[in-house]
Amino acid sequence: MEKIRVIISNQQKAVKIPTGIRMLIRRCCHAVLQLEGFKDSAEISVSFVDNDQIQEMNRQYRNIDAPTDVLSFPMGENGNYDVNHETGAKILGDIVISVPKAMEQAKTYGHSFEREMGFLTAHSMLHLLGYDHEAGGLQRVRMREKEEQVMRELGLPASASYATRPRD
Repeated sequence: MEKIRVIISNQQKAVKIPTGIRMLIRRCCHAVLQLEGFKDSAEISVSFVDNDQIQEMNRQYRNIDAPTDVLSFPMGENGNYDVNHETGAKILGDIVISVPKAMEQAKTYGHSFEREMGFLTAHSMLHLLGYDHEAGGLQRVRMREKEEQVMRELGLPASASYATRPRD
């Protein structure tokens, strides 16, 4: 695999980001790309925001006036991505995670904050690569299986709510 650059910015102050989360996010991005056989250099942007910030984005881009856990903004379609002309890396897109929502969901689903952040990153990375669980059927099942496979590869526990967990 070529060089993978994960740019992480913390734009919220609601929750202190625990040590190791940034490395977990990077490892998760790498694991998804490896699972998918992505061989090119790539860039991914990950932003940590609060509930108000993600609610505004959700309203603006999805017409849903409520906070959500994660939003994905792919920069490509059908394997065709914008390219950073300085590095030659494919720009896969942006991931925006509501840290307070992730903390809340970790408690709701009975697992660690680390597992929740890993899951949300894997979920969003799959969206950046073209997966869409909202299409339903086999694509939804495949996406769920890949998310859990990445969690296992990272040594994060399987979710007890894996089969029933709702997704936006």
